[in-house]
Amino acid sequence: MALLPPRPQVPHQPQAAGGQNSGQLNVQPPIQTTQSALSAQDLSRAKALSDRLRARFATSLVGQESLREALITTMTAGGHLLIESVPGLAKTTAAQILASSVSGSFKRVQCTPDLMPSDLVGTQIFDFANQRFHTELGPIHANFVLLDEINRSNAKTQSAMLEAMAEGATTIGGKRIPLPKPFMVIATQNPIEEEGTYTLPEAQMDRFMIKAVMTYPSADEEQRMLGMLTQRGSDSLEPSQMGQEALSNQDVLFLRDAAKRVHVSDSIMGYAVDLAATSRGMGTRPIPGLASLVRLGASPRASIALVRMGQAKALLSGRDYVIPEDLKACAHDVLRHRIMLTFEAQADGTSTDDIINTIVETVPVP
Repeated sequence: MALLPPRPQVPHQPQAAGGQNSGQLNVQPPIQTTQSALSAQDLSRAKALSDRLRARFATSLVGQESLREALITTMTAGGHLLIESVPGLAKTTAAQILASSVSGSFKRVQCTPDLMPSDLVGTQIFDFANQRFHTELGPIHANFVLLDEINRSNAKTQSAMLEAMAEGATTIGGKRIPLPKPFMVIATQNPIEEEGTYTLPEAQMDRFMIKAVMTYPSADEEQRMLGMLTQRGSDSLEPSQMGQEALSNQDVLFLRDAAKRVHVSDSIMGYAVDLAATSRGMGTRPIPGLASLVRLGASPRASIALVRMGQAKALLSGRDYVIPEDLKACAHDVLRHRIMLTFEAQADGTSTDDIINTIVETVPVP
């Protein structure tokens, strides 16, 4: 392969007055994008806030540590979360605990096939007394929104959710209305029921930063859960009985801002890109035969999610820099819903987690 000859050096030409320089390109100085580094006080505050969140979970949820960490980390990273499990594993309870742990607004939407976009986003209602329209906001205009059984909503309603999750705003009557900050969508879906459900399209799935899959609790955890219920005397969740003080919206915004200031080295960014590219059959070490198993790999949004989740994990661990283990810890949740298997792989019983295991083992760690 022939190498291109080196580009000749062009002597610097002074720019003429008024910003004009005839015959020469006007090269602008690079934009400064550096952010202030995290201080020890910032790290201490972030650790204290995360400990308060975990303490509130401990009073109302037994086991499911991976789901608890996924909820807290995704909130810190500023993303949306999809939870998948069979019925009865406390998906809704976990989402309610997170929402009640922050003194922001919370709305729950039970998705059904007849749910319309206006039921979710809002609509304009004509006031005959004043002879004018006024806007009635829907439940999506809240800090935390729980979309229960999201795959039961029709495609039209799912598209309305897509705009809110992607743009952070809704459109009602041609007017753009921003959503409150912080804003987070927690959606649940049941994988075993197909009647009356609508499969989420790839574009909708990709908007979720991670997809958490819950498993059955152990016998010891299930017994502890029964003990907690009998001692509490109520099956409903009472935020006033959680002990720890709830976080404010400003606390959540602080966590999100601090997470974005966590240092990410070039090698870590390259590692995130390599993980996503390997799922597409590329990367530094392509996996032989992957094309027969994967029909669609992870999009570049996956590498963004890996870095954002890695920054959040580092912050919640008390570090101001990301290490490869941060990306490894969230690789399954980030890539699980972004890798589409072929029919042959599904027929052979291969799962996306199996593919991700191979990717993580194959990609060299920096």
